[in-house]
Amino acid sequence: MRRRERSSQLGLLLLASQLYHVGLNNIPPVTLAVLGLNVYLFLFPAAPLMQACVSVQQAYRLKDWRRLLLSPLHHADDMHLYFNMVSFLMKGIRLERRLGSVWFSYVLSVFALLIGVVYVGLEAALTELTQDESYSKACAVGFSGVIFALKVLSNHYYPGGVTYVMGFPVSNRYASWVELVLIHITAPGTSLIGHLSGILVGLLYTAGPLKKVMKTCAAWMSSSAFTSSSGYTSSGYSGTNGGYSSRSHDYTTRDSSYTGGLTEEEQLAAAIRNSLNDRGHHSHREGPPLPYGFRLSEEELRWRRLRRLDS
Repeated sequence: MRRRERSSQLGLLLLASQLYHVGLNNIPPVTLAVLGLNVYLFLFPAAPLMQACVSVQQAYRLKDWRRLLLSPLHHADDMHLYFNMVSFLMKGIRLERRLGSVWFSYVLSVFALLIGVVYVGLEAALTELTQDESYSKACAVGFSGVIFALKVLSNHYYPGGVTYVMGFPVSNRYASWVELVLIHITAPGTSLIGHLSGILVGLLYTAGPLKKVMKTCAAWMSSSAFTSSSGYTSSGYSGTNGGYSSRSHDYTTRDSSYTGGLTEEEQLAAAIRNSLNDRGHHSHREGPPLPYGFRLSEEELRWRRLRRLDS
């Protein structure tokens, strides 16, 4: 127990040091909130680890579907938490700024749930193919599946470049697959199928129909905040237009009470006609009054004063 407590303190201290180095002000809100939630549930778990991990046996056969929600947010130990959160921190900052906080939170929610579903499906398929029940009992926990999905997204939005895996340069296009194999070889306790599920979900989003389905669902649910990765929502834009149109209509209505419903061009045309009629017929009448708000020139005013004096 003492060894676990010392280890827990070490992992949290390393994570705190990393956060201090990056600066909390430089971390977007959703990334910071998800990181904080993972730390909180490590310190105060919602369920014991063996009741939070996801497996075919527990989630599918025993219908304990809540494990799909719990498993990504719980970690086996503090170093597991530390490495996952540091990796998520870098990817979250980059992707949240690219996608926007609202859409990024939507992506994380869908990924976290869908990766568990894909994991259960793959483990069930392996159980049927090999007739080995150990696959159905393999229980996975941790945020690493989501992180592998985010790696796929990061490489999609920022193509090119090289990632160094264990000191060897690897093209970003293949970095996720190389890391998948190397992590499984160097850390046998990690879940190969869990990481693979993350890569597959990431590919479903970047190269498959997942992104389109998510947008369709967001529109169907009238979730206007999920309809743009740039931060401007369609409903907000429409609302602004609507407000502007309403104000313009009110302005026109109020203005029409002073101008007789005439536009500025119509007011000017009426004034010119009145002036020409008065001059052409040498009439002593001033003609119909001009619309309120129309100002005569100084020359026109002098001409009208002289005409009144003559009369």
